[in-house]
Amino acid sequence: MATGTQHQIAMIVIHSTITFDPDRAEEARELVRELAAASQREPGAIRYRAMTDLDDEHTVRFFEQYEDEAAWRAHAESDHYRAFVDRLPDLVDEPMETINFVDVEAPHVHEFTAEEAANEA
Repeated sequence: MATGTQHQIAMIVIHSTITFDPDRAEEARELVRELAAASQREPGAIRYRAMTDLDDEHTVRFFEQYEDEAAWRAHAESDHYRAFVDRLPDLVDEPMETINFVDVEAPHVHEFTAEEAANEA
């Protein structure tokens, strides 16, 4: 384990995977950018990241962290999230996956440099 800064955060963690229709990929990416930008500004959002999968450029993985259930629910009820979800039937042809870690008991968040990681190897 790397030695950098460690701190504990009680939270809800969400990991979602969406594979977009290749013919609608650019439109989907723009919607994802808008959703992520708005979601990152929400009260109670600790982290909100959208990343393209290394193996499939049409697959986007979302990593979300919220302070508590109220923040998570507020996100799910927000106008920008609802607008994104309303567009999904036009952009997605495959099943989507979401993994929810609710009331995660004080997970450790480790922050470290590349040098610290290399020294631990």
